[in-house]
Amino acid sequence: MAINEKNLRLILGLKIRQNRQGKHFSLKELSDRCGLSVSYLNEIEKGKKYPKADKIMAISQALEVPYDDLVSLKLDNELNPLSGFLKTSLLQDLPFDLFGIDASDLMSLISEDPTRFSALVATLVEIARNYDVQVEQVFFAALRSYQEVHNNYFSDLEEEAERFRKEHQLTLDEVMSPEQFANILTTDYNYDIDYKTLSEYPELQGFRSVFIPGKKPKLFVNSQLQSSQRAFVLGREIGHQFMNLKSRSYTSTWLKIDSFDQVFHHFKASYFAGALLLNRDLLNHDLNTFFQKDHLDTSYFQDLLNKYNSTPEMLLHRLAQLIPEFMDFNQFYFLRFNTPLKGPSKYTLTKELHFSRLHGPHGTELQEHYCRRWVTITILKELADHYADDQPQAPIIRTQRSHFFGTDDEYLNISIARKLSLSHDKASCVTLGFLINDDFKKKVHFWNDPEIPVREVNETCERCGIMDCRERISEPYIFEQQERMKVRDAALHKFIEQYKSK
Repeated sequence: MAINEKNLRLILGLKIRQNRQGKHFSLKELSDRCGLSVSYLNEIEKGKKYPKADKIMAISQALEVPYDDLVSLKLDNELNPLSGFLKTSLLQDLPFDLFGIDASDLMSLISEDPTRFSALVATLVEIARNYDVQVEQVFFAALRSYQEVHNNYFSDLEEEAERFRKEHQLTLDEVMSPEQFANILTTDYNYDIDYKTLSEYPELQGFRSVFIPGKKPKLFVNSQLQSSQRAFVLGREIGHQFMNLKSRSYTSTWLKIDSFDQVFHHFKASYFAGALLLNRDLLNHDLNTFFQKDHLDTSYFQDLLNKYNSTPEMLLHRLAQLIPEFMDFNQFYFLRFNTPLKGPSKYTLTKELHFSRLHGPHGTELQEHYCRRWVTITILKELADHYADDQPQAPIIRTQRSHFFGTDDEYLNISIARKLSLSHDKASCVTLGFLINDDFKKKVHFWNDPEIPVREVNETCERCGIMDCRERISEPYIFEQQERMKVRDAALHKFIEQYKSK
């Protein structure tokens, strides 16, 4: 069993605590028997200290437990579920500090009640196994939670981007070009940038870039990228260097993740690039202008894409960073869906952020079918219907007011779909969905524009009670099961009330 020093301390502490409690010794009693102080024994049991061999021998004699049993990495049946947990790097890699939790606090929690913690770990491992949850997914979930806790706005990264602008004497209204970024990388950081070689390797065409470190770092950039995508890739590379982010992935698309730091640094460098390309002050001005319009004009978003040389995802993701901070409302979500343009229709949710609460729509069971009435799904289907291999297409921009069946929730959705540059047989759609509440109505003048289509929607076909839906592609078996449970629950409650007074 591969184990590190921290987990070695934890295992020893757990065994000593377990044997001490098995003999009904207090820490004071064990202290008297082995000659070690109570405070020192307490630190050993919490996994903070690993004593020398003579002290372990004294403890083993006091507990009447063989020395080899204490120092062995083998756990008994009661603690065995912890072994799988300790074999992984989760204790070291998960960013407990981002959420105000010190790793030693977790160790203390484990040592306080190892049996219950073992049961919890066993449960989580079983869930992960059943749903095929990988460590990488845990890392991304942790990052997503961190973004949502901070409303996706990070002033320290904004200031880093501003500091870079000042150091390079860039004007506020200057939209950085890929050529400017490339010049900075080659001049300031001694990069060798190659736009041709990657195209010679067909199996690597899914990568936007590949980085190879060294005294003269090499960056291979995919030649099929749009100008806006090249600018983002190069801006992110500057972010890694300017903010001295050492732990990183060498590819633009994740192939292998070794630690949470790689995920976190990738996020920070990407945020930095977005802040450089879409300046917060300029974009906030444009945002206020847009929300004060009496009628929603989707061409405004095409103008913003052109103005900032941006992809739809870059633009909407940047808006999702600035809106909570500067527009002062945070009841909304950001979604990204992908779908193949040929073959059976399959819509995959590849990114989601929810602010203030878990909004619908959101990720659901793997085998369920997302509501075909969502504007996101509608325009992806529209894009597929007009698909042509050799014809570049402008992004499709649509809006919709979506009322969720059986609730009071209604969202105003703004969606932009496009064909992907590197995967010509796939399309992507990004959506911002704003909860239409009193605060939103006060700040967004066009919320009830009659030109915006209104539709009743739900999460998935399987959970939907809209029985006259022509778009349905699966039976509502989950909804029907839930309704049967409600009937049974009501009948049971009535039965209990009827006989409770007799």
